[in-house]
Amino acid sequence: MKEFIYQYKLPIIFGGLGLILAILLVSIGFFKTLLLVVLTVLGTMIGFYLEQSGLFRDIFKPRNK
Repeated sequence: MKEFIYQYKLPIIFGGLGLILAILLVSIGFFKTLLLVVLTVLGTMIGFYLEQSGLFRDIFKPRNK
């Protein structure tokens, strides 16, 4: 079973994302789903930028006790 999941990891992930997207389209509509996807992508891009720039590195670094 582990070999199956490892071999078909990307189709399983994108199949799950497609299912979630289809459920959102049916339940809340096209434009609300589109807004949700755009804001999620924008938030992810901002997170990657902040991680690479190190702007908040001091705030979120683990504290040694």
